[in-house]
Amino acid sequence: MTADEHGQVSPSSTDEVVELIRGSVDAAAVGAALELGLFWLLEAGPLDAAAVGSALRIQPTRAGHWLDLLASLGLLDRAEAGFVPSPRCRTSILATYDRETWAMLALEARESTGAILDLPDRLRDDPATSGQGRPTSYVDRMVDDAARARRFTRMLYEIHEPMAIEVAEQLDLRGVRRFMDLGGGSGVVALALLRRWPALSVTVVDIDTVCRAGREIAAELGMGARLAFHAADFMRDALPAGFDAVIECDVGVYDVALFAKVRRALVPGGRFLIVDELPSGDAPVDRSRVRWAFEASLINPGFVPPTVASIGAELRRAGFRAPPTTRVIAGSSTLIEAVRGRPGKPDD
Repeated sequence: MTADEHGQVSPSSTDEVVELIRGSVDAAAVGAALELGLFWLLEAGPLDAAAVGSALRIQPTRAGHWLDLLASLGLLDRAEAGFVPSPRCRTSILATYDRETWAMLALEARESTGAILDLPDRLRDDPATSGQGRPTSYVDRMVDDAARARRFTRMLYEIHEPMAIEVAEQLDLRGVRRFMDLGGGSGVVALALLRRWPALSVTVVDIDTVCRAGREIAAELGMGARLAFHAADFMRDALPAGFDAVIECDVGVYDVALFAKVRRALVPGGRFLIVDELPSGDAPVDRSRVRWAFEASLINPGFVPPTVASIGAELRRAGFRAPPTTRVIAGSSTLIEAVRGRPGKPDD
């Protein structure tokens, strides 16, 4: 595989193309190791295939082939007494997220593959008419499964905490007292803001099962006094009102009807802050965003990824003062800021 000037790797030979189309087996083997906790099991001490098979209830010969494959990928080393995590595994997996976060990431990836197992047929399928094999959204799954919502919410807290700290450091909230975190889930952004701005109180709006998990995290951190959770489906339900500012951070829902609700939730002169990684015209193509757009199109064939321009147009349609301001924050994220007009000053 060769890397371009932006560090993205592409196949450059017939053998590499063949390797690429067979890569789903490698991905599945790594995902299974993360879901089943293999690397943490081996971190406690080397085990051979029979011992791994016994611990994880896997047939020993099959376990041996699985361990050999993971070793060929550089994630395990062979020791005298069996297999152990490699230095690469320790650095990139064991020393980063905790076991439960990795397990949840692997589960989500495994479930998303259901939409692409029969991709040639899926590409020609029209979900609007056939509805066959259409994946259930992760929000629907969390509504129905409180345990899953708790796992997912805690995973996002760990993954998003560095970004939340950067966002809190770069937002100027002087004069803001009542603040809404729309779709704030775990409260990771809200908690970072509360630490940065002592006069602030924050209300997180999300679905009920997620709010329960968020309250649990806030209580564990001793940060519940200035943080409230309001259970609601913000696409269907009314929002609480009277806020000086509202943030939508890495939520990805940019709908004129939702923006109109946010406008009504703000006091006159209140600010709506949108933070997300949004493409700009001169930015190199990011493969992760291209992959995300492709997967979304398998559910909605007409899906078009949001841009700064399209979000700005929806904000103006919802009645916010135009034009919104934009700047880059937290590394590669874009901050879009729209203001609700004051009495006697129309929102146009």
